[in-house]
Amino acid sequence: MLSFFWLRCLLKMVKENIVVPEEILNFCCNGLQGSTSPPRAQEPAEEVPGAMESPSPTRNPTEVQMSQLVLPCHTNHCGELSTGQLLKWIDTAACLSAERHAGCPCVTASMDDIYFERTISVGQVVNIKAKVNRAFNSSMEVGIQVSYEDLCSGKHSSICKAYATFVAQGPSGCKVKLKPLTPQTEEEKIEHSIAAERRRMRLVHKDTLKDLLTSSSQETAERETRDGSVAVPAENTRVESVELVLPPHANHQGNTFGGQIMAWMENVATIAASRLCHAHPTLQAIEMFHFRGPSQVGDRLVLKAIVNNSFKNSMEVGVCAEAHGQEMSVSRRHINSAFMTFVVLDEKGRPRTLPMVTPEPGDGERRYREASARKKIRLDRKYVVSCKQTEVPLSVPWDQSNKVYLSYNNVSALKTLIAKANWALAREKEKVQIYTLEEDKFLSFRIEMLVCITASQAFALLSDLRRRHEWDKHYASAELIQQVDDDDMIYHVVSQTLSHENKPQDFVILASRRKPCSKGDPYVVAFRSVTLPTHPASDSFTRGETLCSGFCIWPESEEMSKVAYYNQATPGYLNYVTTNVVGLSSNFCATFE
Repeated sequence: MLSFFWLRCLLKMVKENIVVPEEILNFCCNGLQGSTSPPRAQEPAEEVPGAMESPSPTRNPTEVQMSQLVLPCHTNHCGELSTGQLLKWIDTAACLSAERHAGCPCVTASMDDIYFERTISVGQVVNIKAKVNRAFNSSMEVGIQVSYEDLCSGKHSSICKAYATFVAQGPSGCKVKLKPLTPQTEEEKIEHSIAAERRRMRLVHKDTLKDLLTSSSQETAERETRDGSVAVPAENTRVESVELVLPPHANHQGNTFGGQIMAWMENVATIAASRLCHAHPTLQAIEMFHFRGPSQVGDRLVLKAIVNNSFKNSMEVGVCAEAHGQEMSVSRRHINSAFMTFVVLDEKGRPRTLPMVTPEPGDGERRYREASARKKIRLDRKYVVSCKQTEVPLSVPWDQSNKVYLSYNNVSALKTLIAKANWALAREKEKVQIYTLEEDKFLSFRIEMLVCITASQAFALLSDLRRRHEWDKHYASAELIQQVDDDDMIYHVVSQTLSHENKPQDFVILASRRKPCSKGDPYVVAFRSVTLPTHPASDSFTRGETLCSGFCIWPESEEMSKVAYYNQATPGYLNYVTTNVVGLSSNFCATFE
C-alpha cells in the first residue's frame, strides 16, 4: 500500500513537470518489486475506432450471443414481437451453443417451461445469451437468458429465462457420447450442479401429474361459476391447421427446424384462445415443449389446438403437432405437444375475466381436469422455486402437487451454497476445518474433514436422520413421518437445545438425498423445513426452522472420502452454532468425526 501511495505521488510530480529526486524514484521502484499485490494488467493498445472488442479469455466457449432488432415483419397486430418469432430465435441460439460443445449436429429434445415477463415493441432489441450448463451422456442442458434493450433510453429488462435439452447426433442419426463440460465461474458451477436436479425433475413430471390426478379422482370436480358469464363449449375453440414443410423451414440437417414448429404451434394456440374470449390474448407461459420425433421437408404438419379449461383470468390451450407423409391418411407421427397459458389484458394492462368453458365428454373432461392439476402444479412451482430466502415463513406447506419442486428447491439451494466461491477458513483443529461465508442477513458455515470410510457408506449413514441422535448431541430424536419416495423423506425432529422460552425446539424437515449423477459429482443430503397439517406447532415445543443445510460427500479414494456439513444459519439455530461450532471444541471435532 505504501508503494502505491508513493507511485501516485510520483505520477503527480511527473504530470506537473517536477524533477523527481533519485532517492524517491529508487524507493518507489524497490517498493513495487517487493509488493505482494498482484501485477497490474498491461495497458491496452490504442483502440482503432469501430474495432470489435476481443472476447474475454474466461468466456465460456459454448456461449452464443444473439441480438435482433424487432422489425414490423416480426410483430403481431399490436406491434409487439410475436412469441413464435421469439421462440425461433431462442431455439437457434440454443442449438448453436449445443453444437459448439458437441462439435456435431444437435436436435432439440425439449424446452422447459417458459414464463414471459413482458412484451417487446418494434424498434427494440432482443438480446439472447445461450450457453451449455452441463453435458450428460448424449444430451446436454442449454441455459438461455432473454432480455430487451431500448436503444433510445438505454433501458434493459429481462424477458424470460429458459432451459432447453439438446441431443447430439452423428451419422445416420446415431447418438454421440459427449465430452464433459468443466464450469469456470461461480455462476457456471451453480448451473452445472443444479442441471442434474432439473433433469431429474423433467423425468418425474408426468408421474407428478398422474399422482395429483389419482389423489383427486375421488373428489367431484367443482365447476367455477362467474356472474353473468355464459359457458362456451370447448368444441367452439378447436383449431386445426396444416403446414407444408418447405426447404426454408428446415435446419442445416434437413429436419424441420424446431423453432419453426414451436412458432406454428403458438399460432394455432393463439387462434384457439381468441375464439374463447373474442379478443387478442397475450401468451403468459408455455409448459414444456417435448419433441417426440423429427419431420422432414415434404411432410405435412397438422397442428391442432383447443382450450382445455378457463379460469377467472387465464386459460390453458392444449396444442399438438402431427407429421404426415405425402399420403395424409397413413404414417401419422406425433411430433410435439405443449400447453400454453393465455391472459387477456384491458387498456390498463390488467387481466380481464374470461368466459367459462364446457368440456367435451370423454377426452374433453380428462383435459379439463388435467388443466386444473397443471395450474395447481404451476402455482406451487412458481411459489416454491421463486421463494425469496429472506422472506418468512421459511417452512413451505408440503403436498402431493408440489413435492417435486420442494425437493428440487431443497437440493438446488444446498448445491448453490456449496458452489459459492467466497468461503473463508475460520479455524482448523484436529484435521477439522471450519469455513464461514457472510452474505446479507445470513451467516453460512461449512465444516469438513477426511474420513476413512467410503463415500457410499457415509452417504447411507448421514442420510438417515433416525440415527443422528447417536452422534449429534443437538438431536434428541427424529421420527420418520412420511416416506415421500426412495430419495425424499419427512422427519419430525426434536432438539435438545432450549429456546428463549426454555422449551425444547422441534422441526419438521424434508430430507432429500441424491447419488452422483455422473463421475466427479458428490453425494448430497439436503435438509429444509416444511409444513405438514398432521404435525402443527404445539405448546410443548418451540417450532424451529432450517432454511438450508445438509451434507456433501466426495469420494477421495476407494477407502477415503471428504465429508462437509453446510448450514445457512437462521436465528433459531444460532445458539447451537455459537455454542458448539464457532469455538471448534475437541468435543465437537470428535462428534463430527
